[in-house]
Amino acid sequence: MSRSSLVAWIIFLAGVALVAVYYFATVPGSTPKVVTDVPGEAGGTRLVLTIAGEANGEVVIELFDSLAPKAAERLVTLAGEGAYDGVVFHRVIDGFMAQTGDVEFGKDGGDLRRAGTGGSSYPDLPAEFSKEPFVAGVVGMARSANPDSANSQFFIMFDAAPHLDGGYTVVGRVIEGMDVVNAIKRGEGPNGAVIGAPDRIVTAKVLPN
Repeated sequence: MSRSSLVAWIIFLAGVALVAVYYFATVPGSTPKVVTDVPGEAGGTRLVLTIAGEANGEVVIELFDSLAPKAAERLVTLAGEGAYDGVVFHRVIDGFMAQTGDVEFGKDGGDLRRAGTGGSSYPDLPAEFSKEPFVAGVVGMARSANPDSANSQFFIMFDAAPHLDGGYTVVGRVIEGMDVVNAIKRGEGPNGAVIGAPDRIVTAKVLPN
């Protein structure tokens, strides 16, 4: 076989392999790596947050049950127990994100100096990293330096943050009420700690399928 024929065969086989990888990665029923860009079409469980403070209104989050099943289940469980009711947005950085979900130390009316350091009574979650990008409206699981330390806290993006891509679990996205998210009271300083009375989740409810 001539050198040119050998090169042609190598290119052909590489193309076949690429098509095969694409097909099997997208075959129906497989776990998606990137969720559709159209809000509401992922078909996931929907979580409704009623927010009060400087922001007032409802935010509907579509959870990515197939992309991050353990994280999505945790949010559904805690919301069903009423654990998120009364929890504040303790860390809010303009142009970046609003963080909440500390069901241990983040309850409105309590000592909020420890807000952001607690979690739930359930064990920490393993990382469920994906190729889903962190853009405005995406909901991610907060964690410490340990990738497997997400628990109950989550954050909602105000804008894109490519440096988070692949390093934090994407658990869902806002499909209604982004105007409410954008009105959440901002924090101060590089850490975004909210001074005074922070905005809070009045209730978190799971919509029936």
